[in-house]
Amino acid sequence: MPASKRRAKNAGLLLAYEKTGYDKTGPGRLGDLLDHWSVRRLKEAGADCIKILLYYTPFDPKDVNDKKHAWVERLGDECRANDIPFFLEFVGYEEGVDEKGFEFAKKKPQVVTESMREFTKDRYGVDVMKVEIPVNMKFVEGAKSYASQKAYSKKEAIDLFHQAAKVATKPFIYLSAGVSNAEFTEALELAGESGVKFNGVLCGRATWKDGIPVYAKQGAEAFRKWLQTEGVRNIENVNARLKAATPWYSIYEAEPAMVGA
Repeated sequence: MPASKRRAKNAGLLLAYEKTGYDKTGPGRLGDLLDHWSVRRLKEAGADCIKILLYYTPFDPKDVNDKKHAWVERLGDECRANDIPFFLEFVGYEEGVDEKGFEFAKKKPQVVTESMREFTKDRYGVDVMKVEIPVNMKFVEGAKSYASQKAYSKKEAIDLFHQAAKVATKPFIYLSAGVSNAEFTEALELAGESGVKFNGVLCGRATWKDGIPVYAKQGAEAFRKWLQTEGVRNIENVNARLKAATPWYSIYEAEPAMVGA
């Protein structure tokens, strides 16, 4: 919170409402909310929008997903009651499987698409969906990030971008899921090439994570210099690919002049 008071005057504040991690005592990676916060309190603390992370897969038992659906409905109603935008981030998974591996890469497009199909429904009150890239670039044949095992051709990957995007009735932005800056920007290039109407990105580690070893080994001043050079370049790399993004307000049929009003 102290850092949020020192941000640039033109920067909005997105605050998370969930505890880090998930309940490990039962199946389904169920989330929980921060004990001493509510949407009202987060808004009073200066939040411009509320972000919730949800572990989700359409392949979970109906009972597990029903709990998650009810949880998101409650959150959507709380955000609506406090007149604040609700950003829902869903991250796919499968118990006992490496989510960054080849087997999950083959399932990932369906996991992402079906998650978007579910949470774009009005009943959840989600204003912006924060979604994963629907393919794993390490398994796209011919990609610079390609790691030698093919899950999809480039054409198939482009088709999968389209399949996921066409189920969305709400704005959606891509998350980086902690991949490298090079891999994330390549994924955004593919999104741009496919022509899908994505509305931007929300990423952290793809811009700053390579600077952490610099901080650990060389200290704060070296890290500051890294941020001013490599860190800035990483953000500029992402920004350059955002020329392919489309404005969120066209989806809500709002006038551009109203944005920020």
